[in-house]
Amino acid sequence: MAEALKNIYTPTFLHDFGDKVRTVYKTFPKEQFMTAILMQPWDELPLRARMNRIATVLGTCLPEDYNQALAILFAIEKDCTGFPYLFFPDFVAIYGLNSKHWDLSIKALERFTKGSSAEFAIRPFILQDPERAMTVMHQWSKHPNEHVRRLSSEGCRPRLPWGIHLPLFKKDPTPVLDILDNLKADPSLYVRKSVANNLNDIAKDNPGLVLTTAQRWIGTNPDTDWILRQGCRTLVRKANPIALELFGYPRPSAEAPLFKNALLTVAPDQLFIGTSCDLHYSLDMTWDSPVHIRLEYGIDFIKANGKPSRKLFLLSDKTVKGDAHLSGSRRHRFADLTTRRHHPGAHQIVLLINGQEAAQTNLLLQPLQL
Repeated sequence: MAEALKNIYTPTFLHDFGDKVRTVYKTFPKEQFMTAILMQPWDELPLRARMNRIATVLGTCLPEDYNQALAILFAIEKDCTGFPYLFFPDFVAIYGLNSKHWDLSIKALERFTKGSSAEFAIRPFILQDPERAMTVMHQWSKHPNEHVRRLSSEGCRPRLPWGIHLPLFKKDPTPVLDILDNLKADPSLYVRKSVANNLNDIAKDNPGLVLTTAQRWIGTNPDTDWILRQGCRTLVRKANPIALELFGYPRPSAEAPLFKNALLTVAPDQLFIGTSCDLHYSLDMTWDSPVHIRLEYGIDFIKANGKPSRKLFLLSDKTVKGDAHLSGSRRHRFADLTTRRHHPGAHQIVLLINGQEAAQTNLLLQPLQL
């Protein structure tokens, strides 16, 4: 099993970091710093909480004057790059949010993001003064450094994982889209991935606005088209008809059916939580020419309240011959995950092609066998 990411902050890491600080700040209380960080409930803290604790304790061990403390971090930043040092920007968000430090803090985030990322730390500044912060973010979207340009997008994602959500942009993402417009053909894949994820965030609350944007941008640049395809992935998964058409997925209809003879089977059709079943599907395409399809299966999982909730699983996303015969198998395990708990009951399983149900079957999931 992979080591938990939060365990990057070992005593050795903290000890070595303390030595780095001491090269420029001789009286840094390294032992006090380490003791305060590792106090319980350190073992139970998730990754972001550990970063926050390190940044908070660091502030108590550096000079009280914010300018002096930042100068120490600036002096060692070249030796403190990469993901583990996200607590540098966190330090800025914790101790530099005061309006009198605002300009210095923004410059510090621009500086620190080049060595790690300030995508989490910029968000309190956006919430505190949205117009002022987004003006800076707009300037960053034209910055020569790709890390700063990425920050201009990643920092204002409405639903950034692990980050503070931005309700104002869930309601009205127009300021965000103004920034993304500057980045829609960015030469850096690192930046383009962020733009795509930002669009996908926006689509969850404002699908119509994202689709309008996609219709305006599509076909102008291959890199932009890639961003749009990734940015509209949730809309495609939900079989939004405009999104499907935009990306070349024809919609089946009674007048122009895509397929016939669709079949979906499951074996066994009764199993215990924690065990697996085998799904087999087949269908015949009936199109006159090659066609782009998205083939999925969906399971209506029974929730704790007894109601079903559908989860989709991708089988294939490709262009096939119009008269192709498609078939295949997939093993599905009904084991509990951190993101999904299984509950006993009758589960419907459906086969979908371009969002339309083509076939279905059922299985009975029984309680975990002890």
